[in-house]
Amino acid sequence: MIKVLFIEDDAMNRRVVRDMLSVVGAEMAEAPEAATGLAMIGEGDYDVILMDLRMAGMDGLTAIRHLRARTDAKRSLPIIVVTADTAVNLRATCLAAGADEVILKPVAMNVLFDAISQIITRSDTAILD
Repeated sequence: MIKVLFIEDDAMNRRVVRDMLSVVGAEMAEAPEAATGLAMIGEGDYDVILMDLRMAGMDGLTAIRHLRARTDAKRSLPIIVVTADTAVNLRATCLAAGADEVILKPVAMNVLFDAISQIITRSDTAILD
């Protein structure tokens, strides 16, 4: 079973994604802010991180940079940015910060599953069986 951590400040967005992931039996933990999410990464085991960009306190890009600066294996956790931002160079900015993929809100189930499958396949880990 795949374990996902969704770092997102909007409860409705977390619920929608949780419902999508439950269809395939994935387990999703939630963090309503980046600092909490980073603490959860330190304490738990996750296969994929879903990261919102616009949050109060620490934004998603800063959180990604903090995760990539770790000195343990968790620094390599796959990160998929989930955002409503449509800036022209957003994808390049996210990838430069250390994200592995970017998907747009509102999240479509097939787009979410495709992004997770591609990320996990690159990591040589079984997914969504």
